[in-house]
Amino acid sequence: MDFNPIDLILHLDVYLDLLVTNYGAWIYAILFLVIFCETGLVVMPFLPGDSLLFIAGAVAAGGSMDPVLLGGLLMLAAILGDSTNYVIGRTVGEKLFRNPNSKIFRRDYLQQTHDFYEKHGGKTVTLARFLPIIRTFAPFVAGVGKMPYPRFFAFSILGTILWVGGLVTLGYFFGNVPFIKKNLSLLVVGIILLSLLPMIISVIRSRLGHTTSKAEPR
Repeated sequence: MDFNPIDLILHLDVYLDLLVTNYGAWIYAILFLVIFCETGLVVMPFLPGDSLLFIAGAVAAGGSMDPVLLGGLLMLAAILGDSTNYVIGRTVGEKLFRNPNSKIFRRDYLQQTHDFYEKHGGKTVTLARFLPIIRTFAPFVAGVGKMPYPRFFAFSILGTILWVGGLVTLGYFFGNVPFIKKNLSLLVVGIILLSLLPMIISVIRSRLGHTTSKAEPR
């Protein structure tokens, strides 16, 4: 099978099975690193966290991994990632986004997260777990905004339990149902589209509002 990013996302189950076969117990460290990087490094918002958690649960159901150890380690990875991202935002956040033309530290992603905070307040840290890109930027913005760390940490733990625990559990119990297993690629696409939907709606509303304001007579 030729490797490319789209193929990796659509066939995560195949690649994950290969990793388990080739690396054995090291698969826990690999998955830990992926989740930590997605939540902890502001330059890596595109890692497939949602679908990876679901499929990891499905693979664990086949006996390749201990589901309790898997869930616990990935929760720890997400919490540590959040806290790392928070510290980066609190210490050097403003400097990283000074260049409006940066391809890595994109101000539009930062602004989307700011807008989400404006609407949902501190619980953004919890809600953002289920929103790609925003979940990577939410801890960072919380640090930039100097949200009290104990408050941030509480929201982070709640979001982690719901996100990691929920998706790994769903994958464990339903990932190997014949119909779902047969249509896993479609399910992965569905998970990605569903998680991106709130962001897409927000962008459309923002642009429609901007267009309306321009069209209004002065």
